[in-house]
Amino acid sequence: MPLTSTRAPRDPVRRLTSTLYGYAFLEECVLLYPVYALLFSDTGLSVGEISSLFALWSITNIVLEIPSGAWADAVSRRLLLCLGPLFTAAGFTLWVLLPSYGSFAAGFVLWGIGGALVSGAMEALVHDELERLGAVGRYARVMGRARAAGLIAVMASMLLAGPVLTWGGHLAVGAASVLVCLLAAATATRFPEHRTPAPAGHDHWTAALRSGLAEARADRSVRGALLLVPAVTAVWGALDEYTPLLVRDTGVADGTVPLLLLVIWAGATAGSLLAGEGERLGTTGLAVLLAVAALALAVGSATGTPSGVLLVAVAFGGFQAATVLADARLQHRIGGAGRATLTSVAGLGTELATVAVFGGYALLAARAPHGTVFAVLAVPYLVTALCLVARPRRARPGLREEASNGTAAGDGTPAATAPGDADR
Repeated sequence: MPLTSTRAPRDPVRRLTSTLYGYAFLEECVLLYPVYALLFSDTGLSVGEISSLFALWSITNIVLEIPSGAWADAVSRRLLLCLGPLFTAAGFTLWVLLPSYGSFAAGFVLWGIGGALVSGAMEALVHDELERLGAVGRYARVMGRARAAGLIAVMASMLLAGPVLTWGGHLAVGAASVLVCLLAAATATRFPEHRTPAPAGHDHWTAALRSGLAEARADRSVRGALLLVPAVTAVWGALDEYTPLLVRDTGVADGTVPLLLLVIWAGATAGSLLAGEGERLGTTGLAVLLAVAALALAVGSATGTPSGVLLVAVAFGGFQAATVLADARLQHRIGGAGRATLTSVAGLGTELATVAVFGGYALLAARAPHGTVFAVLAVPYLVTALCLVARPRRARPGLREEASNGTAAGDGTPAATAPGDADR
């Protein structure tokens, strides 16, 4: 009997987390990711045409981010997690079977739709299911491991893409990518979902959208958490695209660049795995984490040496952990039915801020080496850290049940605090 009573409650959590980790891995283990630019180039597209495709992809994500989150609050989130990879698979199929600018554009739109459907829905489903199981205090740890699974998948795709491309060309790489997407969709069917019936009048996505936005307007804590997500995520998410150029500027041979990039990815993966422990830090601890990561980024990139890449890896690990913690803080603050909607609002803020960082990087890189640009773009994190510790430390009346006892529901883990809340 003791053995049965101990294991039974943990089985639903195990099913949820194992499904999540498998889904996160399959979603990112796409062999086309490292080489699709080569496919575009081999088809005869110019740099300008390729850039326009990236812009189309970003626009699709921006336009659909919030509506898709509201839809996830109005319908089955598990359904959207199934549909997302199917849209992406359809886009990849167009790419490899009908390679042309039109097909690539349509494929990016389909990929953007797929990504928008998943964004917000996954975090909301996982948080609500953990809350139902009395384990919501594990949210940051669980999502950190899920992000680590995704990063490991990215590294695996980087290692496998070259040999598969050499063996079977773009068709083989595309077929493998479509297969992985289909497996991700099949895996999503295993997600448990126990949705609370929506109140009358909330069965349409526009009603869900209004409900979520109303909570953000009424709750200062939620607004602060919404702003924190893009503040933490956007800069280092944009800098990731330029890490190959940063590494090459250290003077290493081109063949060594991928190896040093793997070091940076390993740092980010470690940050994901440690994010669960970081949830105990509170507001001041999160500020210190951001400041230390910013200093590591500035010093490591400014050295212009291969050894400096180790500090960049440490910085990316810190930023990855902070990204998970910012998401956990937002989820803990949301109390209404618009969880996916508000998560998508944060995602939209991140998308827009990332585009701004791309523009700023282009302006700075025209006048300075990549190492200097990386160092300059560490400054926003120092500003965010200062804002976190400078906000008035006062408890917000009516903060959900966690605030009354100082813990998150489920396992006694201290509740994450929103910007402006007191450290506990």
